[in-house]
Amino acid sequence: MRYSLALFMAVVTGWTFSPPVAAADSSVDKPSDTALLEQIATLAGDDAAARKQALFDLAKTGDSRLEAFLENYRTGSVYLWNDQIVVCTETEEDEDFNELAPLTHPLTGEPLLGDDDKQVKPDVSDLGDISPNRDERKWAAQANFFLRLLSPDAEVRLSGAKKSGDPPYNINAVELLGEIAQKDSDNNIRHTARESLLLIRLGTDVPLGQAEERWAAAGQLAEMKSLRALPILEEMLRDEGFEKHGQAAREQCEKAVAAINSHQSFVNWVGYVFQGLSLGSILIIMALGLAITFGLMGVINMAHGELMMVGAFTTYVIQQLFVNHLPEGMFNWYYVVALPSAFLAAACVGWLIEIAVVRHLYRRPLESLLATWGVSILLIQSARLIFGDNIGVNSPTWLRGNVEVMQDVILPFNRLFIIALCALCVAMIYTLINRTKLGLRMRATMQNRDMADSLGVNTRRIDSYTFAFGSGLAGLAGYALTLIGGVTPDMGQNYIVESFLVVVTGGVGELLGVICSGLGLGVATKVIEPMQFGDFTVEAIWAKVFVLACVVAFIQFKPAGLFPPKGRLADV
Repeated sequence: MRYSLALFMAVVTGWTFSPPVAAADSSVDKPSDTALLEQIATLAGDDAAARKQALFDLAKTGDSRLEAFLENYRTGSVYLWNDQIVVCTETEEDEDFNELAPLTHPLTGEPLLGDDDKQVKPDVSDLGDISPNRDERKWAAQANFFLRLLSPDAEVRLSGAKKSGDPPYNINAVELLGEIAQKDSDNNIRHTARESLLLIRLGTDVPLGQAEERWAAAGQLAEMKSLRALPILEEMLRDEGFEKHGQAAREQCEKAVAAINSHQSFVNWVGYVFQGLSLGSILIIMALGLAITFGLMGVINMAHGELMMVGAFTTYVIQQLFVNHLPEGMFNWYYVVALPSAFLAAACVGWLIEIAVVRHLYRRPLESLLATWGVSILLIQSARLIFGDNIGVNSPTWLRGNVEVMQDVILPFNRLFIIALCALCVAMIYTLINRTKLGLRMRATMQNRDMADSLGVNTRRIDSYTFAFGSGLAGLAGYALTLIGGVTPDMGQNYIVESFLVVVTGGVGELLGVICSGLGLGVATKVIEPMQFGDFTVEAIWAKVFVLACVVAFIQFKPAGLFPPKGRLADV
């Protein structure tokens, strides 16, 4: 059953619907610019019916260039000059205080040039006024809306279909949405169009005797698991006047709310877990370097968080170099170049710290802790003097989108990249430690430094390489963090404690332990944050406190971590 109001409005507007799939089909012949200009010229005529039809004929073309023109027409910025339609959005004054009108092309929006190749700027009095009346302004807005629904661009059609179902409801779009829901070539657009159509039916008040389709729409939206319908249904149930619709209508809406709430809860939990995985990935990258240096050399490096900051600021510097010195089209490559740059910059700083400070404090854990803490303060203040307190790193365009893996479960590309980078780092470290000569010497030094030294291993050099490598991993963590967080001089302070927790919980020097504990702590933190107990919401700070308390309790029972060292390592 069609809404009588929708049919009436469709008849009033004189709209003739055409299948939206045709608009999406590139093989369909599109009107030439000459034909479009002829249709536009009709707006200057005296026939009101012809002007109305011209507006909707323009909408049928799906030409995105007409969006700006229809908006200019609606706001009264379209004029007639020398028997042609022109656009003038603002005026200028010359030296004699004459008001001039810079003209632009109605389709392209480019300046209209005269014989001298300069923009035409006639006197305002020379322009013929074709300002629309109140009804024509409404028709122009309606035509602009239909233009989006019939656009050949799938993203534009999807946006238009989604907006149709947002209040205030566009009753005139009901017929067109019905065709889009059946015939569009894109499944996502068909789904969104059907959802918007049902939202219009649900949100449009009708006489009590004609409400069957309205409450049926509530059930259909529940079957679709429409999150957009949830606030509408909840508002309807809170309305004191809803009782007039009867108990059956209330039960239908309550069932729909329960079904959609269940789906929303699932979507939220998936989102929390995914955010926890990305946070855990950053903690793993940080903790991998910390586990190597702490496990190999027994050095508690309190400057590890600032090495993360070095990687983040290196990413910012590379971005600025690309922005200021290279063509705009190469901007997306800056993040590729920043990957090795962040690693090398942090590794070099770590190598200098090892030579200048850490090398002289081996087997003196308290002194090394205090010394590296002092180094961290020095690095923070140096970064603050050079860069300031807060800077921004813009993600490359190829990391700004997202992918919808299932209905309403959307995974951002930037967080997927962080997880992939973590997997790459884990694979790289595993290969280095277990498949290379350097890794063999690192393991030998970790297990028995004196024996390795007596067999010809240069343990001093191994220490430098290891510390630099661990520092480089911290730089990679800072590089990854720029995608989801701000870059500040003290950013490393927020992650150094969590990194130590990951190392201690997983087991010192244990790669698998770092992975398990990093992911566990990351997911636990993000899952606990949104929890509510009555009127109390946990939030981030209390989530960290709770996780820390759990870690402390866990260590009481397993002081060696999830995966305690075996063999000679158990005595280290």
